[in-house]
Amino acid sequence: MIDRLLKPSLILAALACLTVSPAAAQGTDSQAALPKPTAMKVGGLLSGELTAMRSKARGKGKKGPVYQLVSEPRRLPPPAGLCNLENGPETFQIVPASDSQAAQLKSHLGKQVSLKVEAVACAEEAGQYSEAVVTKWSLAN
Repeated sequence: MIDRLLKPSLILAALACLTVSPAAAQGTDSQAALPKPTAMKVGGLLSGELTAMRSKARGKGKKGPVYQLVSEPRRLPPPAGLCNLENGPETFQIVPASDSQAAQLKSHLGKQVSLKVEAVACAEEAGQYSEAVVTKWSLAN
């Protein structure tokens, strides 16, 4: 009697293991659905929402303003490429070179901005919140 009850449930369990689960099938679709990164050129525009971040002073350096721009995935100019990411960086740390650049960015916090990028590289230091760092730029708005 136990054999009659267990056999159908064992057969159903075996069939359930052999069929492809929707989650497993979806995993291959999600990789194919990743948007293709846009190529970024030196002098090109980077657009997105500008936010401010907290920074910590390192060593003898003083604490300075740190800004972040979130954009669509980008392929950086050589040799950076995709920054060891599947789809390229989407978050960019914007480094102001002077107090006037910091003031420009501060007035655009929380808004969509466009920056003309002259120098960009992959983030390499531990503790950086962004995937790429823009060190030379000008406001294009």
